[in-house]
Amino acid sequence: MSEQIPEFVVVGHVCRDLMPDGSLSVGGSVSYATTTALRMGYRAGVVTSAGPGMDLAEALPGAQIVCHRSDQTTVFENIYHNGKRTQFVHGRADVLTCEHIPANWRQARMIYLGSIDQEIDESVFRCFPEQALVGLMPQGFFRRWNGKGQVHFTEWNPPEAVLRRINVLVMSELDVPDPHGLAREWGKSAEIVVVTQAERGATVYRQGVPCHYPARPAHQVDPTGAGDVYAAAFLIRLAETGDACQAAAFADAVASFSVEGPGILGIPDRSRVEEYMQAAK
Repeated sequence: MSEQIPEFVVVGHVCRDLMPDGSLSVGGSVSYATTTALRMGYRAGVVTSAGPGMDLAEALPGAQIVCHRSDQTTVFENIYHNGKRTQFVHGRADVLTCEHIPANWRQARMIYLGSIDQEIDESVFRCFPEQALVGLMPQGFFRRWNGKGQVHFTEWNPPEAVLRRINVLVMSELDVPDPHGLAREWGKSAEIVVVTQAERGATVYRQGVPCHYPARPAHQVDPTGAGDVYAAAFLIRLAETGDACQAAAFADAVASFSVEGPGILGIPDRSRVEEYMQAAK
C-alpha cells in the first residue's frame, strides 16, 4: 500500500551538530518541526538534502522522507563563552528548490519552511497552492559565513511576493537587531509575524498590529529548538482553528514543555498539552 500524502510538509536541511566532545547529534529546524507535527498527531513529510552518511529514517522516525542526496551533510558547531555563542558551519548540503518537492506533496495542508543555512531557494515559495498554509522560520536567511565557516548576521530582504505567500513567519528577538521594527514592516505583507521572546512569551503581529502573549512558566533544561517547536505548533493550531490567539496560546504551551527536556525528547505529546490547556481555562 502506498503512503498517504503528508499533512505537514517540512522543507530544509536536517543537520548534524558537532558537540564539544567531538560527537555528532541530529539538529536543525527541520528535526524539531517534524517531531512537533508527529507528536501533535499529524502525518509529517520532510524534503531535505544530506550526504550519504546521514540515516534520515533513524534521525526522524515516523516521518516520510524525500532526500536529495548531496556530497555532504550540513554540520554546525556552537561554541559558548561567557554566555555568548560563536557558530561555525562545517560543510553544507545542496540548496533545495521547488523541483525537489514531490508534486502530490505540494497539496499538503501545512507547509513549514525551516531555514538554517540559506538552503531554501526562492522558487519554493511559489511551489504551493493558495489554500496551503505556509509557515517560515527564517533564521537561516540571516546567516552568512566566512572562509573559515564562522557565522555572522546578514540582512534578508525578501521580495514582497515572497512575504505575501507567508501565512506565519516566526523569528526570535535574538535573530535580528530590530525584530519588532522588522515585524511591523513585514507584517504589511505577510499575514502573521511572530517575535518570540523566550520566557517573556511572544508578540504576534497581524497586519502590523502587535499583541503580546505571556509564556507558561517552565523549568528550563534545554532551550534548543524551542522557536521551531513554537512555530510548528502555531501553524498547526492556526490550521485547526483559523484563530491566531488560540494558535499563540497553544504554541506557547507546546514550546514551554519542550524546554523542560533535552533536545527533541522534550517535545510533549498532544494529550499533555491539551490537559494543560483545559486546566488553564
